[in-house]
Amino acid sequence: MIVVIQKVTQAAVNIENKLNGKINEGLMILLGITHDDNESDIEWLSGKIVNLRIFNDEDGKMNRSILDVGGDILLVSQFTLHASTKKGNRPGYNDAAKPDIAIPLYEKMIVALEDKLGKKIETGEFGAMMEVSLVNDGPVTIIIDSKNKK
Repeated sequence: MIVVIQKVTQAAVNIENKLNGKINEGLMILLGITHDDNESDIEWLSGKIVNLRIFNDEDGKMNRSILDVGGDILLVSQFTLHASTKKGNRPGYNDAAKPDIAIPLYEKMIVALEDKLGKKIETGEFGAMMEVSLVNDGPVTIIIDSKNKK
């Protein structure tokens, strides 16, 4: 699994011109699932996300987690994070999990984040054409791949 995490002051996802999810201070997370991901990736990654210290403390140092600041999460599935651009100019998506694998893992990631955060998170809709907007705070953008834990 790959995630692109952006610390935001606000973020929203619209589907067919209708608001599907919206947050204020928190994390906008794009999630890419590959065919060999499993529940251990979810457990490790969700723990890493909620404990990631990228929010400022009283001294302006990035030393607080989303748990510490009571922030929100907006999670959006994005298969294009597994794009291969090695050949030609048209990306290939063979490494992205097919829906029969990806949808259950996406849903389990939602549950894992909600459990660890202690509240409901906002989401996009798997497979939908979405419009995502955000105001990146900092800017702070972190990329984490669950296959590179070292």
